[in-house]
Amino acid sequence: MTPDSRDSTRHVPVTGIVPSPSRQPPALHSSGDSRILTPSPEPRRSQWKAPRWGWLTGIGGLILLAVGGTWYWWFSGTPPVPYKTALVDRGPITAIVTATGTVNPVMSVEVGSQVSGKITQLMADFNSVVTKGQVLATIDQQPFKARVSQARAALKSGRGNLAKAKNMANQRKLELDRMTTLLRQQFVSQADFDLAATNFRDAQAQVEVAQAQVDQAAATLASAELDLGYTTIYSPVNGIVVSRNVDVGQTVAASFQTPTLFVIAQDLTQMQVYANVSESDIGGVAEGKQASFRVDAYPKEFFEGTVTQVRNAPISIQNVVTYDVVIAVDNRELKLKPGMTANVTIVTARKENALRLPNGALRFRMPGIPVDRKVTQVWVINHEEQVRQTAITTGIADSLSTEIAEGTLKEGDRVILGIETMEEQAQKKLPPGFDGGPRMR
Repeated sequence: MTPDSRDSTRHVPVTGIVPSPSRQPPALHSSGDSRILTPSPEPRRSQWKAPRWGWLTGIGGLILLAVGGTWYWWFSGTPPVPYKTALVDRGPITAIVTATGTVNPVMSVEVGSQVSGKITQLMADFNSVVTKGQVLATIDQQPFKARVSQARAALKSGRGNLAKAKNMANQRKLELDRMTTLLRQQFVSQADFDLAATNFRDAQAQVEVAQAQVDQAAATLASAELDLGYTTIYSPVNGIVVSRNVDVGQTVAASFQTPTLFVIAQDLTQMQVYANVSESDIGGVAEGKQASFRVDAYPKEFFEGTVTQVRNAPISIQNVVTYDVVIAVDNRELKLKPGMTANVTIVTARKENALRLPNGALRFRMPGIPVDRKVTQVWVINHEEQVRQTAITTGIADSLSTEIAEGTLKEGDRVILGIETMEEQAQKKLPPGFDGGPRMR
């Protein structure tokens, strides 16, 4: 072998060959005395293996989807309407009437003044316990005492004039008697006798005038003394002073109307509530009905009472007609005070074991079905989810339920209250705590 032949021999490095037991061994290529390892090419079937499985999977999914859709279309039919239902049951029903009113004493007396003048003394104040005949206040008496003195002087003057008139009448009587005697003896003329008789009659008339003046002066004196007595204000009843409208030094004027100085409640242990009941609710209110009410001072406490009077006088305010209902209340603890606003609830009817249904069943109207307003009808759904309409006669009702007086409904029947919306159905499918709460719109 020559050196040129050794130099012509080259070794080619082998790269990118990964041995695998499934592959064929690398082929040997000879070039003279040299052997060169040449990598074998990758088989073509490994390049198409993954795409073939993907196509098969997609085709199988489409077939399953088509089969499922066909089955659903063939067997499902029309989906049922989701109704909101409730059961007909038995329980208590209480029919009530609500109203507002004010708390007042059973008897309150307004104490006023019949004369005008300045208040000089006050013997009673707010919440003072007073008795009948007790002095409450006094008015300045000096002007009234002066009028009394003037009336007494006028009475004395009248009595003096009366005495003078009587003396003159006696004198005229004597003259007439003398003229009568002289006329019989023919010593005086008939004219003189007639003049004496006239003078006597005039004297008698003057006596009557003087007597009338005396009577008038006596009446004036009595009136002045009566006004003087009115300057002292007395309590007409036993009770508690709930209002005082004057102060010392204040002038009261009784020219056109009697001013109110005090308001006395006779007994605060017995109170009354004057409730204004609307004309639509007054038909169920009668004497003897039970009532309860609350006041803002005790929001968690109920006070019990009884209706004692339903007044027939209507009260119209802005075309709203109401009637006064008087409710008697026991106030031994003196918690209720005059003037408090009361939220009254009057029980008009009550049943303990009535067949009842929710009020929502009476308001439900099936879409597309005409409504007969002359008959009360409800919709019922049975165990086979079949819906039917039935007529009933209602009785008493409260805010939640209505009594079934007559009809084919029985305890345990399901009545329809409404149709569920998509949101309500979705919330029913969510687990507890995932409903998200109410949405703001």
